[in-house]
Amino acid sequence: MSVRVGVLGATGAVGQRFIQLLDDHPTFELAALTASDDSAGKSYREAAKWRVDTPIPEDVANLTVRRTAADDVPDDVDLLFSSLPSDAAAAIEPELAEAGFVISSNSSNERVADDVPLTIPEVNPGHLDLIEVQRDERGWDGALVKNPNCSTITMVPTLAALREFGLERVHVSTLQAVSGAGYSGVTSMEILDNVLPHIGGEEEKMETESRKLLGDFDGAEIRWHDVEVSASCNRVPSLDGHLENVFADLADRPSADDVAEAMRSLEGLCLPSSPDRLVHVFGSDEPDRPQPRLDRMRGRGMQVSAGGIQETPRGVKYNCLSHNTIRGAAGASVLNGELLVENGWV
Repeated sequence: MSVRVGVLGATGAVGQRFIQLLDDHPTFELAALTASDDSAGKSYREAAKWRVDTPIPEDVANLTVRRTAADDVPDDVDLLFSSLPSDAAAAIEPELAEAGFVISSNSSNERVADDVPLTIPEVNPGHLDLIEVQRDERGWDGALVKNPNCSTITMVPTLAALREFGLERVHVSTLQAVSGAGYSGVTSMEILDNVLPHIGGEEEKMETESRKLLGDFDGAEIRWHDVEVSASCNRVPSLDGHLENVFADLADRPSADDVAEAMRSLEGLCLPSSPDRLVHVFGSDEPDRPQPRLDRMRGRGMQVSAGGIQETPRGVKYNCLSHNTIRGAAGASVLNGELLVENGWV
């Protein structure tokens, strides 16, 4: 089955990663690209300054870029992937959903809205059923689904494995790659020989999105998990891959081996973009892993890595890592799109 898809905000850094991931996809046929009015009417090759580490697909290079507007998206497109800036997404995504389009969005707007599914398919696939509530409340024929922030999506799969041990409190300090800020987000003079100990809005996203993702859907609403999350977010001079130091307080007292086994037990899904195992766990004989340069492309960039698991007086501490523009952005939206198709929402 071929599903015709479009990319909103196709010329930006995450938009380009969408193009890369959708090339030769077994289910999705890329049929429409949108960008700003300045890019509309140009071929994609002309409009996008291509920066991804594989060549621009020739069939995509010749597509004409459209305006990001509901009346410019072809009616025969079944699914839209959004990498729009949050202010632009907040304006156009509801219009598109009202017009009948299903949108799998990486944009940060409405991630914690009561009727918007925030989904990591291997962690909380049942949250997609919130679409019924969303359609009833908003009168939409389409739907809006979100994936979490790139730092949140690195940590939450590992926390999902800790729920069985009575997850109570989490403290996390992130070391986030410069690509998370977009191509023009951090200048070389800011980041070379430096660390930036503040990323605007990032800490709040981790502290709220995590609790929604780990919550339960009761058929009417998401009951957020009551874990307390405290985050400190830092920009470091690595190109790709967010590394995070996690300290988890647990009601039980599992051993480091128990925690490692719980993380290893998280299986992938039978979807094209899901890895066989959601989390790769390094053993105690490799205490210096994971590392961004060595481990960000595990599972084609869709696997989370964890290591350095140690017991503490209150629970455990460990490190985790994922590729922030693949698992943490475009790849997460593509995987959500695959789940939407698999579950009959598209």
